[in-house]
Amino acid sequence: MKISFDCADKINGLLTMTIEPADYQEAVEKTLKNYRKKAQVPGFRPGMVPMGMIKKQYGTAVKVEEVNKILGEKLYEYIQDNKIQMLGEPLPNQEKQVPQDFEKDDELTFVFDIAVAPEFKAELSSNDKIDYYTIKVEDKLIDDQVQMYASQAGEFVKADVFSGNDTITGDLRELDESGNTKDGGIVTESGMVMPAYIKDEDQKKLFDGAKPGDIITFNPKKAYPDNDAEVAALLKVQKEDVKDLTADFSYQITEIRHFQPAPVDQKLFDRVFGEGTVTDEKAFREKIAETIAPQLQQNSDYKFLLDVRKYMEEKVGKLEFPEALLKRVMLQNNKDKGADYVENNFEGSIKELAWHLIKEQLVAANNIKVEDDDLKTVAKEAIRAQFAQYGMSNVPDDVLENYAAEQLKKRENIDNFVSRAIDLKLTETLKNVVKLNQKEVTLEEFNKLMSEK
Repeated sequence: MKISFDCADKINGLLTMTIEPADYQEAVEKTLKNYRKKAQVPGFRPGMVPMGMIKKQYGTAVKVEEVNKILGEKLYEYIQDNKIQMLGEPLPNQEKQVPQDFEKDDELTFVFDIAVAPEFKAELSSNDKIDYYTIKVEDKLIDDQVQMYASQAGEFVKADVFSGNDTITGDLRELDESGNTKDGGIVTESGMVMPAYIKDEDQKKLFDGAKPGDIITFNPKKAYPDNDAEVAALLKVQKEDVKDLTADFSYQITEIRHFQPAPVDQKLFDRVFGEGTVTDEKAFREKIAETIAPQLQQNSDYKFLLDVRKYMEEKVGKLEFPEALLKRVMLQNNKDKGADYVENNFEGSIKELAWHLIKEQLVAANNIKVEDDDLKTVAKEAIRAQFAQYGMSNVPDDVLENYAAEQLKKRENIDNFVSRAIDLKLTETLKNVVKLNQKEVTLEEFNKLMSEK
């Protein structure tokens, strides 16, 4: 076997592999002998079919299979041994590759185009200065969190007068042009309205100061313009039934329910942080501040890595890629989406590829490795965040462990967890490598910075 590699411009490689009969004949013969043992041909006892017949029937297919196996193994072995940083998959060269005759026992020559990563150096040290934004834990953030916890633990209570975001329940009857109940018209019991979500201001005002027992005349189609689905849901009919509806309706209010947030008391403290963890509102707010701070730091770290990326892209400069070849690779991987997809997404793909290569060097330079414990930590934090969305901030560690173990059994989750673990470890490492230009900002100021990206 002969393998040669040429990469004159450093990024467009040409790999030529010549496979000789001696490279595949032994394996082909062994496979054909196994075929002969199992072949069942009329007129011949098992294992006694002439080898010439076996070769005629299976020889070429077996040879093709064996050659393809050798191609795959030796090609990637050569690339690895010679430390060629290949991008994507090798593709047959469109000009130099000629059809091969597998019927003959001759040399077989294959020519591949190899996209090679550009050569560059990505380095960071204490001489590099990058912004790091620390977000203040303001009283407003704590107030908002207290309100959220109180709302999550709140309940609806009956009210005597409508106000704000109350929910109203009542019976609806379609009216005729004279304002009387229409014969055969739509009648709906227990129709539910939230006036706060009515689009038309005049219709919304009709409910000001409303009380149970009041009868209000309003027009559902005016209340929810261009939203037949909302009207149909209110009247409990099919969407098609309200397409041409223009009538007013009488609405006799049977109940008003007011949402009452839970009081900020020991019951709420225990619900959020576990029984007896905090015993007064001051400690409750301090505990909330403790939980907010790490979340804000995650935001700070995320922006820091974005700023590292921007800084490194400028420091490294524009990288030259084998664009024509990479477009072929991208098209090969997205055959169902076609050439237009490649053209429309290629620039963004190259930008991501450049950052991937830069990050690879930073990871290697700082000896960052992802262990099983790192993946478990990432999985647990992801699950903890999911629970927190539902106001559950005191989930026991053994519960998180069990959920994480289940998530890590799924192959489709592993790549995401690995990527997240690398980003976390790289961020933490680089914060101790570069010189941080520390800046303290409010969450509002931070969000404005992020929106400018």
